[in-house]
Amino acid sequence: MPLIATCHCGASQIELPYAPTAATECNCSFCARTGAIWAYFAPGELKFISQADDKTYSASGGMNAHHFCSTCGIQTWGDSPDWASMYNNDGTSKTGDPNAMPTTRIVGLNLRLIDDLDWSTVTITKVDGRTSW
Repeated sequence: MPLIATCHCGASQIELPYAPTAATECNCSFCARTGAIWAYFAPGELKFISQADDKTYSASGGMNAHHFCSTCGIQTWGDSPDWASMYNNDGTSKTGDPNAMPTTRIVGLNLRLIDDLDWSTVTITKVDGRTSW
């Protein structure tokens, strides 16, 4: 049975390509307020079954885009540079360049939207986004 992430009203539904075994919990000013736990996928891996006139918010001029159901307001997914490809979980640069920019993008799915997710199979890594980016 496929895993389906669903917003509160059910208007937005996203099918995962596989059950995630790793996720991140970020403490940046945005993620801390939403309480999302993110599993990451390559662009095109998620199947968007339905979206209720998806709304987008970005506090970074469009670099990081947060997507919401326009009906119930639940944050469903995000699209951003693949920060993990260039930075460690504590925010230090993997290359030594503190201004390094990722060259690829990644899609994050809010795992809290999956009713039947077996959380015991998911390792959650805390990411220090509050002081790192």
